[in-house]
Amino acid sequence: MNFIESLLVLVVAGLAAAWSPKNSYVPSTVNCPDDIVLVREANGLSDNETEWLKRRRPIAKEALHDFVKRATKNFSDNSLVDKVFSGNDSHAPVVAIGASGGGYRAMLSGAGMISAFDNRTRGADEHGLGGVLQGATYLAGLSGGNWLTGTLAWNNWTSVQTIVDNTTADDSIWDISHSLVNPDGVNVFGTADHWEHIFKTVRQKHKTYNASLTDLWGRALSYDFFPSLYRGGEAYTWSTLRDAEVFENGSMPFPISVADGRYPGTSVISLNATVFEFNPFEMGSWDPSLRAFTDVKYLGTKAVDGKPEKKGECVAGYDNVGFIMGTSSTLFNQFLLRLNTTGMPRVVKSIISHFLKDISKNEDDIAVYSPNPFLNTSYVSNDYTSSLVDSKDLYLVDGGEDNENIPLLPFLQKERGVDVIFALDNSADTTEYWPDGSSLVATYERQFGKMGKDIAFPYVPDVETFVAEGLNTKPTFFGCDAQNMSDLAFTPPLVVYVPNSRMSYNGNQSTFKLSYSDNERLNMIKNGFEATTRNNLTDDSNFAGCVACAIMRRSQESMNATLPKECKQCFQDYCWNGHISHNGTKIQHNDDYTKSASPSATSSSKGGASNSYSPRSGLSLFAFMVTVAGLF
Repeated sequence: MNFIESLLVLVVAGLAAAWSPKNSYVPSTVNCPDDIVLVREANGLSDNETEWLKRRRPIAKEALHDFVKRATKNFSDNSLVDKVFSGNDSHAPVVAIGASGGGYRAMLSGAGMISAFDNRTRGADEHGLGGVLQGATYLAGLSGGNWLTGTLAWNNWTSVQTIVDNTTADDSIWDISHSLVNPDGVNVFGTADHWEHIFKTVRQKHKTYNASLTDLWGRALSYDFFPSLYRGGEAYTWSTLRDAEVFENGSMPFPISVADGRYPGTSVISLNATVFEFNPFEMGSWDPSLRAFTDVKYLGTKAVDGKPEKKGECVAGYDNVGFIMGTSSTLFNQFLLRLNTTGMPRVVKSIISHFLKDISKNEDDIAVYSPNPFLNTSYVSNDYTSSLVDSKDLYLVDGGEDNENIPLLPFLQKERGVDVIFALDNSADTTEYWPDGSSLVATYERQFGKMGKDIAFPYVPDVETFVAEGLNTKPTFFGCDAQNMSDLAFTPPLVVYVPNSRMSYNGNQSTFKLSYSDNERLNMIKNGFEATTRNNLTDDSNFAGCVACAIMRRSQESMNATLPKECKQCFQDYCWNGHISHNGTKIQHNDDYTKSASPSATSSSKGGASNSYSPRSGLSLFAFMVTVAGLF
């Protein structure tokens, strides 16, 4: 039995009970308790997540302890390690990893980054950061990053190494040698048959529910992510994971997918977008414009104020894995529209054109959730409109449309108590398709607007500084000193920023590149590993120890324990030192990492407000920085 066959047996045997009731893409009615309430207020973690954490924490703690011990074994004094990990499980550092959007570039480069943290990757312990993934509590993906995290999680928590080792298998995961729009290459009849199956399943759903172009997109994606399942898992549901042994027993991180709310004909920016998360138990938003979550398993149920219209009747099967992964990447709906008039096979053009007649042009990049699970719920903050809960349908779009292209907001909820975030940035912010820190800037700015009043994110420089000082080319730490962030709502996590950069391969491929040869795939993954590990720890043999210091930092601060001298050196080497560059001129705000850094400038960010402000001063952000610099 080969790997794919073994995987299929594991998935089908362990998870069949959670598949779509009709064993198809079309949702259907199922029995549910008469007194079920499908929506809860977002006033804390769900009971399900809380119970799951009890199983995950001891496993994560042990894995982190092993990594930190190995990474600091040559420290002159590593007594801090025992202090940090000597308490109960709930006091151990909480690690989160967020993978940015950026199409297949983000998926493949991000795969290399994730593999650098995974002790299942050959060489990751000796030349990388193996064990950090095993010690992570949360793992979020957005758009292309969600293709990565979703693939790993919903394939029985497979590893990038396993995927790489099976590249030549008949049904290999991520076989994208042909465009997903034209998956059978020169075999036009095969491509036509493929798309006809997709179209028929979506059309069947559309008879009862308001399907959208995202349904087509999600179905097409699934063939590459779940090739061992019938028609790419057309009956495979998101909530399936909660019943998978590898998740249920806490052996993997808590996966989260991120999308934005946007109504047809409107636009979103980082300061006004309602950010939604999907996890194995729920979907919803912490934001004050909604403040509610619903059971993801029963999406599609007609309900008012969270109560089904018909007692004892719910809908299941709406939460198709591909549809939810497609929801986080609706930007790529434009591919189907663009290729509709170019090199797409004629039969595919006909299928998509036929479907487009049934949807509004304003919904081209929107995933429609019909009916709206939050209809007439009552948790929206008083100073917000009730537009989200008044609409009969819920409209979601690509999680990167608000410029927060790294899915960080789920980790900034105080209830989750995250201590350190590894922010994997494979964005295409520059004309050369490299990241420039824009995503961090957008998330930083958000906390000073109405939508971000309950989050905290460390100070970051403006985009110009990111580029001028090369912070977008190598790992950088932000928020190294908790005592200097007292202006924020609470002490935020320390952020380890890991940007895509060229090491052994040009990882700056176009977001809209839809096919990669086997060689290109492997080189993208390899380059991502190298970018994360400082070139396999050859650029800095102490980098693993510095990552260990970042993981322990918040615990060390709370205990007021002494830092090893090696950690002090690490923070001097990797923490943003407060420099702000304007027109190529560096302005020194701080002498070292232990001094308070100034908030980010916003003039270089895309789609955000023209200025922001300090939570206390009320000055425009640029004026605030100049004041701090002593230039007035």
